[in-house]
Amino acid sequence: MKAVITGVGAVTPVGLTATETWNNLVAGVSGAGPITRFDASMLPVQIAAEVKGFDPAPYMDVKDARRMARFAQMAVAAARQAAEDAALVLSDAERPRAAAAIATGAGGFFDGVAEFDVYRERGANRVSPFYVPLIAPNMGACHVAMQLGLRGPALATVAACAAGLYSFFEAKALIDAGLADVVFAGAAESSMHPLPVASLANMKALSRRNGDPTRASRPFDRERDGFVFGEGAIVMVVESETRARARGARVYAEVAGAGLSCDAHHITAPLEDGTGAEQAMTQAMLAAGAAPSDIDYIAAHGTSTPLNDATETRAIKQAFGQAAPGIAISSPKSMVGHLMGAAGAVGAFTAAMACYSGVIPPTINLENPDPECDLDYVPQVARKRVVRAAAANGFGFGGQNGCIIFRKYAG
Repeated sequence: MKAVITGVGAVTPVGLTATETWNNLVAGVSGAGPITRFDASMLPVQIAAEVKGFDPAPYMDVKDARRMARFAQMAVAAARQAAEDAALVLSDAERPRAAAAIATGAGGFFDGVAEFDVYRERGANRVSPFYVPLIAPNMGACHVAMQLGLRGPALATVAACAAGLYSFFEAKALIDAGLADVVFAGAAESSMHPLPVASLANMKALSRRNGDPTRASRPFDRERDGFVFGEGAIVMVVESETRARARGARVYAEVAGAGLSCDAHHITAPLEDGTGAEQAMTQAMLAAGAAPSDIDYIAAHGTSTPLNDATETRAIKQAFGQAAPGIAISSPKSMVGHLMGAAGAVGAFTAAMACYSGVIPPTINLENPDPECDLDYVPQVARKRVVRAAAANGFGFGGQNGCIIFRKYAG
C-alpha cells in the first residue's frame, strides 16, 4: 500500500513554519548565531542554531504547555501546522486508526535538570510531580496524540541522530501493516543546555568559529571543524494513498522505502569504510524498487565534521556506483545546524519538498571542497531540477544508520 505525505509542519532555526523554513533553506539562510538560551561565556563553544521567537501559546493551552518540555511543545506546534496544511479532519471513528511517530534524542532531560537543584536545596517534597513525564522521550509522541486526539499507536524511537528518519519507516510500516491510515511522523529535539554543549565541545565535535557563526557549519568543505548544535521539530502527515485520494488531498511526495542498519563499531565514530551507511542506502533503494539511476537528489547527513563527511561520501559512492556523480547532494545542516534527534526529520522534509517543488536547497559555506568529498554538493546556490526520487540520510551515535527514499507523486 502506498503511503504519501499530505501535510508539513516545522519549527526550526530558520523558520517557525514549514513555509518559512523551506523558503529560507532554498535561499541559503543560516540559523546559527551566539547562544542566548544560557550564559555560554565560560564554554569553548558559544554558538548554536537556536529556534528564535517560538511561542507555544497559539498551539496549546498554557497549562498544558507548562507541563511539557520544550521539545514536546515544538512537536505539538509542528503537528498542528501539519494537520492544518493537510486540511485533515478526523472523525471519532477514524481516531483509532490515526497514529503518532515522534522521534527524539534526549527528550526533555535537559528541561528537567533544574529539578536536581530543587531536590538538593529544598528537599524531596518540593520536586515536581511532573518531573518524570517532563523528561520522558515518549512524551513528544504522547502529547501530539493527546492534543490531536490520535488513538492509534504512539511511537517514540530514540536512535540518536538517525531517529528522525526512523519515524518515517515506522509510519510506512504502520500503514503497510494496516494498523493506521494516518500517521503524524517526525521528530523534535531541544537540548540547549551547557552540559551537552560542553560535552560535545570536549569531544571536538563542535565548530569553534565563535566569531563567525553563520559560516561555521560547512559540510564537505576542506576547512570544516565540526557541527553547530541545533534544536527544532519537523512533523509531516503520512497518509495512505487510498485515504488521501478519497478526500482529494494535495500530495507532496510518496514515502517509497526505507533502509536501517547499525555499524556495530563505535559509540560516536562512523565505520570509516562507509559500509554501514551504504547498507542502509542500498536497503532503502531495494524497498522502494528504485535503481541508483532513479535517485536525483540526496539530503545528506552532512554534519560538517571531518570524519562524517568523508565517510558519507565513500558510502554514497559505494551504494550508487556509477550513478553517484550525477546525483545532486546537499546538507540542510549547513543552515539549520545539527538538530540531533530531529536532524533526520529535517532531511526527510528537505527530500520530500525537493520532489514536490523541483528545487534543491544548497550546501552553504562550501567554498573550498575537500578532495575526499568530490561529489556534486550543490554549493552556495539552490538549483532547479526535476526530482523523480530523493533520499534522506541520517547516521547517529552508536552507529545507527537510516535512509528514507521519497518519490515524486504522479497521482
